[in-house]
Amino acid sequence: MAVFTEVSGAQLEHWLGRYALGPVSEFRGIPSGIENSNFFVSTSDGAWVLTLFERLSAQQLPYYLELMRHLAVRGVPCPAPLADQEGRLFSMLNGKPAALVTRLPGRSITEPQPDHCALIGTALARMHLAGQDFALQQPNLRGLAWWQQTVPGLLQFLAAEPAAMLHDEMAQQSALLPAVQASLPAGPVHADLFRDNALFESSLQGDTLGGFIDFYFAGNDSWLFDVAVCLNDWCIDHADGQLRAAQTCALLEAYAAVRPFTTAELQGWPLVLRAAALRFWVSRLYDFHQPRRAAMLTPHDPTHFERILRLRRAAFPALPHPFLPES
Repeated sequence: MAVFTEVSGAQLEHWLGRYALGPVSEFRGIPSGIENSNFFVSTSDGAWVLTLFERLSAQQLPYYLELMRHLAVRGVPCPAPLADQEGRLFSMLNGKPAALVTRLPGRSITEPQPDHCALIGTALARMHLAGQDFALQQPNLRGLAWWQQTVPGLLQFLAAEPAAMLHDEMAQQSALLPAVQASLPAGPVHADLFRDNALFESSLQGDTLGGFIDFYFAGNDSWLFDVAVCLNDWCIDHADGQLRAAQTCALLEAYAAVRPFTTAELQGWPLVLRAAALRFWVSRLYDFHQPRRAAMLTPHDPTHFERILRLRRAAFPALPHPFLPES
């Protein structure tokens, strides 16, 4: 959520005219994230997030926006796209496709405790089940095909040992992942559900989940991949990448209480957990060594996921029982 494309107040006012939301009381850029240009917008009618899509095309956008609308209607706490007075979910602003979605309450958690991880596990499983009847299809655009295309150009930036690990992991994933993924339950996944993409509200009774945000890496993939992405961020010590046992157990058991894992997921879990770490190591290497200009943009450290992949190659946590029999 950096700002690559600036928007003036006059441009915003003109564009918002299609929504009839009243006068603007707040308009400011959102500094986190690295893909799209995002702004907080408040009017007399409510609070919104404006997104200008820097890489996604107008042809790709319906998948993401319709998915959020589909999930929101089914009670999943996520941003709901706002249709303009002509019924469109997006239109052009300053040369980019742009959309307005509801702004969810709460704030992100930097040091999640087991109860936060349990809330994430429960909501993620419910999101997966709610997306089962979503009609649109789109692959995970940062999946294996993208890694295979991107990694050859990144090896030159690495020292010998990490380059050898990256080459070896890519060889294993290329050989094994397609067959494993084909055996797993699948559907729309968030694919980027990190700590900064979930919001919590605090009260005297404890924290509650405000919702999931930033669905713009979503795609059709195995649900297990989504679980692995979450685990590799929510359940680790960020200082060293090691898994925290209580957080790991809380997330996996809460997820399985809503949607029990299958035996195929048990068998595929070590490879998929590594795939989730590899995906973000590759994307962070790509963003670090081939950066784009943007206001407020700070690329993430790629060595963080290099370390996590190395740890997952050495050991992995068990999935909780029971497992569903294969149909």
